[in-house]
Amino acid sequence: MPIRLGTIGHFCIAVKDPKRAAAWWMKNLNVKKEFEFPGGAVVGTNDVGIVLIKGTPRPEAIDHISFHLASMAALRAALKQLKRNKVVIEDPGDEIGPEAPGSKNMGLWFHDLDGYRWELSVLAKPRKTVKKKK
Repeated sequence: MPIRLGTIGHFCIAVKDPKRAAAWWMKNLNVKKEFEFPGGAVVGTNDVGIVLIKGTPRPEAIDHISFHLASMAALRAALKQLKRNKVVIEDPGDEIGPEAPGSKNMGLWFHDLDGYRWELSVLAKPRKTVKKKK
């Protein structure tokens, strides 16, 4: 049977200060602290866990990680919250835009305390096809 990937359970990144990073995530992205352990903390939602371990941050190791939001209204509200909290957002003045040239998916990109790049995006709704009567 071929492997079929499902929802991400968790991912782990190295951060300078796990407690400070956990507080940043809770304040800016409304995640909950799941638990702490020696040298780290886990924050997340029902959909994903983010493990923050004490170490040397390596934001250059990944280009970015994207989280999907439910609607453009949610994306615009997220932008307002990030701006209110003075999060470093890319493309000042034109923050929400296509994920890539020609993409119908819309997103915004920002950086956390340790320099990692994150994206919040909304997937384009597929067009409904209308069946022609014969």
